[in-house]
Amino acid sequence: MASQLPFREILEGAGGLSVEEQEALVETLRNRLRDRRRAELARDVQAAREEHAQGHSKPSNPDELMKEILS
Repeated sequence: MASQLPFREILEGAGGLSVEEQEALVETLRNRLRDRRRAELARDVQAAREEHAQGHSKPSNPDELMKEILS
């Protein structure tokens, strides 16, 4: 992004769009958010695989996980 617009200005700009343009904007934003979340998840999975490959993690069952969380 070349410049950061204040959120209020973005909302005001979106308010000036037609209904169809606003719907297209919402859909575009949803797609971008979905793609961003997928990329984050892929990075997390890759990091977990690397940790496991390096021996920093071990398989466990739900009971073991809950015991660790609650301790």
